Amino acid sequence: MLGTTVIIPSIIVPLMGGGQKEKAEVIQTSLFVAGLNTLLQTWFGTRLPVVIRSSYSFIAPALFIVLSDRYSKYVDPLERFEKSMRGIQGAMMIASIIPIFLGFFGIWRIFVRLITPVSAVPWVTLVGLGLYAQGFPQLAESLEIGLPELIILIILSQYIPHWIETKIGERFFERYAVLLSIAIVWLFAALLTASGAYITKSSSTQVSCHDQSGFISGAAWISFPYPWQWGTPSVDAGDVFVMIAAALVALIESTSVNIAAARFGSATFPPPSIFSRGAGWLGIGWLLDGSFGSASGSTVSVENVGLLAQTGSGSRRVVQISAGFMLFFAVFGKFGAILASIPLPIFAALQCISLAYETSAGLDLVQLCDLNKLRTKFIIGFSIFMGLSVPQYFYGYMGTSGCGPVHTHANWFDKFVEIIFTSPATVAAMIAVFLDCTIPPGRTDNGEIETDTDWVDMWQEYFANVFEEDPEFYSLPLGLSDCFPSV
Repeated sequence: MLGTTVIIPSIIVPLMGGGQKEKAEVIQTSLFVAGLNTLLQTWFGTRLPVVIRSSYSFIAPALFIVLSDRYSKYVDPLERFEKSMRGIQGAMMIASIIPIFLGFFGIWRIFVRLITPVSAVPWVTLVGLGLYAQGFPQLAESLEIGLPELIILIILSQYIPHWIETKIGERFFERYAVLLSIAIVWLFAALLTASGAYITKSSSTQVSCHDQSGFISGAAWISFPYPWQWGTPSVDAGDVFVMIAAALVALIESTSVNIAAARFGSATFPPPSIFSRGAGWLGIGWLLDGSFGSASGSTVSVENVGLLAQTGSGSRRVVQISAGFMLFFAVFGKFGAILASIPLPIFAALQCISLAYETSAGLDLVQLCDLNKLRTKFIIGFSIFMGLSVPQYFYGYMGTSGCGPVHTHANWFDKFVEIIFTSPATVAAMIAVFLDCTIPPGRTDNGEIETDTDWVDMWQEYFANVFEEDPEFYSLPLGLSDCFPSV
């Protein structure tokens, strides 16, 4: 999640008028709030072993606000940065009301109850496939760094554990393959830098691959982020509606990642009330994001799901300890800056593995579906195809015309539609749930309506018996479950 924490501010802050100092402060703030949100989610939210990090879904609304005409009148870059940051903060704080309302009032629980294995397969699958641009294309920014990281990680995690005869050695490489591969390739990247391999490269390649000295020098030794550190947030109605679109996309994607986290974390399947409770606390997290000024909302980390699958460690305590390290590195900025200076192609190589695991979590649900029925094949296939095709149409249109295909007199509405339909997982989820709820089952050879009892019973049993298997896993600490029961 460090890669996302660095990438998003690196995109947004320069357009706001901020320099290296402001970018370092925003990265520290994002890391600090991510640590807080992770603790809140593991204590009071879904209680799954998940890490909360900045979401790509909020880049579009942030850029919509930053590039607004009302900020072009500010000549001083620092003043423009502060004004635009306050606009992002205000919109995000108001938009956070939506997931808080949907989650804590149980409305999101009603939607989750509509999910079946047939609709969940394309939904979960496209959270991984939909982020394919964050994988090899970013790795290829420096093949001499990214490709060795990918190859070494695969060897350490997939091959060496099978070559070692002892159980301890096998578990060691399964758990620490990521750390070992990063250490090896990071040292290799330092040697390339020292040898002058990047002197003739473009400035963008130097920044993404090795030269983060400006970021390290801009980070403070000790800096404690606090609410409204950029000033009093401002609110614009159009900005709020655009931010709500990103909030809905992030909520849908987070629910999907929670399904994968429960699968790879060896947890019982969360009932609808747990998803709803997690949505409410995710909204609280966005309220904190807006209050502190992280320039982006939060979501459940897909990279964390890949790490769960790779290490087999689904410990909630481990995640909480990692959240403590996030808070430490956010407050002591120089230490956090050193970690955040890891070349971005290394993070891209890690995402190639993580996103593949997220994709496999969606395909894993196919075993609960009856693929002998044409209805099942149509819903899954059509939803996956449209989930990839519709966003591609929007991106292609924007690439040629510079704007989205929806043209009205309200720019905020155009951007709202654009954000919704450029998310593969959101498009697939809407189509899959709608088709699964509306397409009637077929008929048997005797003319009777098929009831799909096999997979329906399997899914309902998976749902209903969750607390019989582990009644304490999703219960709240300090006896709070008696005050806030899960139903």
